[in-house]
Amino acid sequence: MRLSRTALLLAAALACPAARGPAMDKNNPTCPAAPDWGQPRAITLTPEDRGGKHVLVADGIIDAGLPDRLKTALDADPNISEIWIKSRGGDARAGNAAGLLIRKGYPGMTTRIPSGWTCFSACNFVFMGGDLRFVDPGGVFMVHMFTHTSSERDAIDLSVDEGSEETTKLIGQIEQSSAMLASQDNDFLIRMGISRKLLTDVMYKQQAVATDTDHSTRYCLTQAEVRKYNVVPTTTPAG
Repeated sequence: MRLSRTALLLAAALACPAARGPAMDKNNPTCPAAPDWGQPRAITLTPEDRGGKHVLVADGIIDAGLPDRLKTALDADPNISEIWIKSRGGDARAGNAAGLLIRKGYPGMTTRIPSGWTCFSACNFVFMGGDLRFVDPGGVFMVHMFTHTSSERDAIDLSVDEGSEETTKLIGQIEQSSAMLASQDNDFLIRMGISRKLLTDVMYKQQAVATDTDHSTRYCLTQAEVRKYNVVPTTTPAG
């Protein structure tokens, strides 16, 4: 018996893993199971020509030296029009400082999370520094209950191999070591033109650490949500 066109298309889709999209994290079902959040060492800043644009590729763990290195890189190459970033996070204070540097020092700068890349934790605040911000379809803006780091960040071995479970665990423990005051969060988001509901409705509703009954500690915003919370600007950013 001849199968209908609809049945054939359905069978092809089921047989082709690529059609299903990336596997999702069973503990954090809005997020990919294997996020591409960059290299497991201190963030590198590399000028590259991509897609007809001259961009600065930021890839890796955010360390205390990022703001100074970012200023040096941007001052050395005034043709950079966008910062493309993927990172699992890192030093929260450095992330805030880098975001403020981008906003104050480089008006009109675009920040972008390309398709397939993930920006998590302190990376969120670097990304939010752009006057223009884009999360491309397939790009991942991943959040959690945000906290400041302390000097314990220095304990991380930035040269560990990709996929080290112990390193991921250590990053999580350090990021939870001292709470970021809500007023500081609110001030940053307001200055960046982000809806404070990103904190109240999303970030602060995530578990700080996994429990026996709730393993979800991360949340990945949809394309509709990055616009709803003005992560991707729909209004003019604040100065």
